[in-house]
Amino acid sequence: MVCVYCSKKTSVVNSRSQSRLNGVWRRRKCLGCGAVFSTLESPAHHLAWQVKGPSSKTTPFIEDKLFLSIYESLKHRDSALVEARQLTETVVAKINSVAHDGMIQASAIINITKVCLNRFDKVASTHYQAFHPDAD
Repeated sequence: MVCVYCSKKTSVVNSRSQSRLNGVWRRRKCLGCGAVFSTLESPAHHLAWQVKGPSSKTTPFIEDKLFLSIYESLKHRDSALVEARQLTETVVAKINSVAHDGMIQASAIINITKVCLNRFDKVASTHYQAFHPDAD
């Protein structure tokens, strides 16, 4: 990786696994200017996962689409934006455990999201289920 300040090469000073986010946190030091900065490396799910719908058509997984559906369900809350981002991260981490060979059933994504929303906010879960009824 190159330095964000001077574009010279960097070395890794410290590294930790972030299991909740399915990524790796790294502290880097620039070999040129000596700047120290952190990075969070995570997989590009839209390149790794394919979603299989009810008609057997596959499409790339789009995390933003998941985020928007969760956000729409949480709009009644004051901190909907922050909570939707956190719930999206939780759902993606749970999806990771059911993604076999990069293929995920759309119904699995819907069911995981329903369970997470139900544990967090029953009103949001009801709203989500109204727009995603076919995954039971």
